[in-house]
Amino acid sequence: MMKIMDYIGYPEMILAVVCFIYLHHMNSKSILTNWPFIGMLPSLLLNHHRLHDFATDILSRSACTFVFKGPWFTNMTNIVVTTDPANMRHIFNTNFSNYPKGAEFNEFFDILGDGIFNADLDSWKTQRKMAHQFIIHKKFQSFLEQTSVDKVKNGLIPVLEHVLEHNLAVDLQDLFKRFTFDTTLILLSGIDPCSLGIELQKFPFVDALDDAEEAIFYRHIIPVNLWKLQRFLGIGKEKKLIKAREHIDQFIVQCISKKRELQHEKMNKEQEENGVDLLTSYMEQDDGSNSVTFYRDTVLNLMVAGRSTLSSALAWFFWLVSNNPIVEAKIVEELKSKANLPKNVYTKVRMFGMEDLKGLVYLHGAFCETLRLFPSVPFEHKRPMNPEMLPSGHKVDTKTKIIPHLYSMGRMEMIWGKDCLEFKPERWITEEGGIKYVPSYKFMAFNAGPRTCLGKEIAFTQMRMVAATILYNYKVKVVEGHRISPKNSIILYMNHGMKVKIGRRV
Repeated sequence: MMKIMDYIGYPEMILAVVCFIYLHHMNSKSILTNWPFIGMLPSLLLNHHRLHDFATDILSRSACTFVFKGPWFTNMTNIVVTTDPANMRHIFNTNFSNYPKGAEFNEFFDILGDGIFNADLDSWKTQRKMAHQFIIHKKFQSFLEQTSVDKVKNGLIPVLEHVLEHNLAVDLQDLFKRFTFDTTLILLSGIDPCSLGIELQKFPFVDALDDAEEAIFYRHIIPVNLWKLQRFLGIGKEKKLIKAREHIDQFIVQCISKKRELQHEKMNKEQEENGVDLLTSYMEQDDGSNSVTFYRDTVLNLMVAGRSTLSSALAWFFWLVSNNPIVEAKIVEELKSKANLPKNVYTKVRMFGMEDLKGLVYLHGAFCETLRLFPSVPFEHKRPMNPEMLPSGHKVDTKTKIIPHLYSMGRMEMIWGKDCLEFKPERWITEEGGIKYVPSYKFMAFNAGPRTCLGKEIAFTQMRMVAATILYNYKVKVVEGHRISPKNSIILYMNHGMKVKIGRRV
């Protein structure tokens, strides 16, 4: 028996040593080796903890485009990863019709249902038109201002004052998630979940969204059959996704039911005078054809767009500013140029109105620079309907998956220059002191072409409100030793949050 065990053990030991040496070599070189049968998957898995930076390393050495070869007989056999602006313009604008979302995208993002992110053709056009008409309405603009100001005044400031008074450390990313969750749900349904409070109570829906976004990310880096097997067995990330969907569906259906009750009882008169939320607007126009599923998909898609992307952008903005005191000083100086700021109920805290926030060019540049380096959606997912040649010279067909890597795009020297890794708001300001135009296919934080984000101005409005209030009144310092790194998710969150201490700005 011992001889048999020894016989079996030696090859295994040799294989283990070889694997260790190989993996160590790959880790130090960040190379991509195309192995028989398994392709480049080992490199991907080895670097799963730093996938965005790993992709950036490869792209920077590959003229902005490389072809990833996955395991044979999987959906990963031919993946084109690109940051080339010419490819971006071609895919998202010039030849937009050849790159619909398609069945595979819908399968990866099945939790979003038939909402605007998954929709194609007439369904997408109809949903986009409805959302656009809602967003540009004067009542909504008024409602947006009222909601943003109220949540900063009665939600964010009390929490920050409590943290400051008791000398506590707080996860700023978590605060921003709560702020954007509350404001987005109010704008969508008129319902305030009040997740942003001094108690910072757990809220299952917020955690469920995070779990779902993380699980969808992992669907992109493992073979389809593997994550489908996990889903069937109810294990791994797919188990978390199943539970997350249950929480999400339950919460949104409750909101829809409550809104319908309010509509039926005519209890939204006050809301109609001050503004209008999306569900109220849609239900008033409903001829009976809109199902609960339609409202569920609409709310969830716009919740991800409003809550998730905005909170991510705010967290990275404050991290970058806190690490660049010269930039911080310039922003504060620009804010001080605004006179007659009204005092809040807290005598030492001053608020900014919408008019005060106009013309803040340097602050706007800082936001754009943040989104260049840390786009809230770090990558996209495309597949051509018909074969063609990309401007970069890469042939693609219906079996080719294309990953436009937006995170890496902001780090390409050939696109942004030798200082591409520096945080420079001046990059976005003209010699005359205005905001510099940069084409969307080069700066894709808000997508490009026909699917350009409808909520771009909403995002800037809320970011200006939050950033101006915090930076004018407080100093934010990351807790010493707290590690900041991107999380593996379809939304570019910080992996361990952003623990900070708050001080009073004199």
